[in-house]
Amino acid sequence: MANGWSIIIGFVVIVLACVAGWFLSPKGETQTVWRSSLILSFASCYIMWGTFFPNNVSFLPGGKRLTQFVEQPLRSSHNGTHLSYPDEAA
Repeated sequence: MANGWSIIIGFVVIVLACVAGWFLSPKGETQTVWRSSLILSFASCYIMWGTFFPNNVSFLPGGKRLTQFVEQPLRSSHNGTHLSYPDEAA
């Protein structure tokens, strides 16, 4: 099961990947472009992962996971003015 250490371990892996990208980028005129692209790509992936991973692991207030809300379609009332989740009282 995932816990709080997952974010820290992920950060360490990303830092190591950025350091590897810095030193292993091809030499030449485009070395700066390679370095910037690799480091920004790794950082962007970590930010996206770090944003959505905790939401799927921890519970939202009320004891429901984020994925439960995404998977259930919204139900409208008879006149279509009120939208609610299927298990929510109308």
